Amino acid sequence: MDKARHIILTVTNDLNYDQRMIRICTSLASAGYKVTLIGFRRKTSKPLSEQPYRQVRIPILAEKGKLLYGGYWLMLFFYLLFKRCDALCAIDLDTILPVYLVSILRNKRRAYDAHELFTELKEVVTKPREKKIWDWIERVTVPNFYHNYTVGDYCALYFAEKYGKQFAVVRNATVLKPLIIPERKEKYILYQGWVNEGRCFEELIPAMQQVDAKLIICGGGNFFRQATELAVQYNVQDKVEFKGFVPPKELKQYTINAYIGLTLFHAVSKSNEYSLANRFFDYMHNAVPQVCMNFPEYRKINEEYEIAALVDEPMNPDDIATALNRLLTDKDYHERLQKNCLYAREQYCWQNEEKTLLKVYEQLFNHKRKQL
Repeated sequence: MDKARHIILTVTNDLNYDQRMIRICTSLASAGYKVTLIGFRRKTSKPLSEQPYRQVRIPILAEKGKLLYGGYWLMLFFYLLFKRCDALCAIDLDTILPVYLVSILRNKRRAYDAHELFTELKEVVTKPREKKIWDWIERVTVPNFYHNYTVGDYCALYFAEKYGKQFAVVRNATVLKPLIIPERKEKYILYQGWVNEGRCFEELIPAMQQVDAKLIICGGGNFFRQATELAVQYNVQDKVEFKGFVPPKELKQYTINAYIGLTLFHAVSKSNEYSLANRFFDYMHNAVPQVCMNFPEYRKINEEYEIAALVDEPMNPDDIATALNRLLTDKDYHERLQKNCLYAREQYCWQNEEKTLLKVYEQLFNHKRKQL
């Protein structure tokens, strides 16, 4: 393109650990767009990793609660109001309001990237007052976005049925790179991602009493303290290591050397049930067999390529322990799933997903101005 179009994308994290956004922004920058990714700065935020796009951290007034969102939205609104750009993209519902308002005031093109079904999150559906607020925000904004994408077919179907809006599907698939599978001498189990409510730690940690292997947990979140307490309660502190948030390059080493990966969710909400998580593809691309939920998106891929042992919801510690122990002890089974990962990753890779992403932005800039 003659003059680089400037796209500003907004998130509610501190940028370093969001693998999906790193891929998206890198692809847009490689396609010739000028890209700025905006997040917020916490007191504990580490220095930003170098990326081929601009990164901006906005200070927040509070680390959690209503002040976090209210303060961030206000500062984000004024930042966007005076920043030169050609298009704005809201990442999830928790940044959509300032993006929507500024796009109207400045007559800017806008896009919406739904990483999840925000109004269906457990943290939302279990709090009636907050649920009403988020439902209202969604009703006011989402129908007025005409260039949208999300993480899976079932999420796209949800928005189509609820609002009659078409959402392209850009999965969280990993970048396909050459792979040499290492000799995995230490048969450790890896959980990577948010340590939040609804991620089955109440069943996983007691299940480790029955499993002769180490569990490494890379990530943090609103259930981190409770998870560490569960390890003490069930006397498995020597089997469970909590690493907290781990930089992407270091996480890559944990992943490629893992013997088993974990993709677990409670079916407490449609957002969980329709999920298609980053970690699912990270394990796949590193040829790591996994224990995974028997939810629609995972089941569909597993029917094409058997790469995971699926567990049903509701589950109990025995279900998880049984699935883990089969992968640990049945060498032929583990090798079959590992081999299938090599085929699956050729199809489910970022090189294929970014084609859809770039098409969304091509349509955004080629569309008639009356539908920004």
